[in-house]
Amino acid sequence: MGTKISWKRPDGKEASGYFVAAGAPNAPSVVVIQEWWGLQDQITGIADRFAAAGYNALAPDLYGGVVVPYHDREAAGKQMGSLNFLDAVDQSVRGAAQFLQGFGSKVAITGFCMGGAVSILAACRVSEFACAVPFYGIPPDAVAKPADVKIPLQCHFANTDDWCTPAAVNGFEAGLKAAGKSFELYRYDAEHGFVNEQRTSAHARQETELAWSRTLAFLKKHLA
Repeated sequence: MGTKISWKRPDGKEASGYFVAAGAPNAPSVVVIQEWWGLQDQITGIADRFAAAGYNALAPDLYGGVVVPYHDREAAGKQMGSLNFLDAVDQSVRGAAQFLQGFGSKVAITGFCMGGAVSILAACRVSEFACAVPFYGIPPDAVAKPADVKIPLQCHFANTDDWCTPAAVNGFEAGLKAAGKSFELYRYDAEHGFVNEQRTSAHARQETELAWSRTLAFLKKHLA
């Protein structure tokens, strides 16, 4: 189990989140970005799972302590809509990467839903990351185009997704190919949010475990 910590952003302000150490010296690290529900227990549980797999894991609290109940989509939308994404990426998330670099090894980023979009933004803007693993989230072209991606990606999307739609995924994949980017992209016969076991209506266990095994293989390749 981990603990709540704070760290310095590049602008000198403080950010906070959930940190769990791998327990081994010079272990690689992963920044884990929340869904639009906030820093739910499910996200800290993913950080714990990364630690058990041998990674230091840090999940920034991008909502400053606000956690939205799963049934309240309106409140989640308001929280996400009020988030300054570029400040979150350039300051809180980059600061998290810099903090983890202090452990002496490479750092990756992953995220889910809103966090998937944040992960791709970070792949375009934060030089401290070695690779990114976004789940069912794509930022608008106005802030990050596929051609802007600077690090290897492994992307996971759901075929039944009314937010990060199959058409949007196809366009994103085409943009990555056209720009000659290093990426893997996987589609699953599942719903948006399928990794979240706390949302039983959407969770798909078999697809989640397949995505997890692919994620670990990708991180082993790029963080070695």
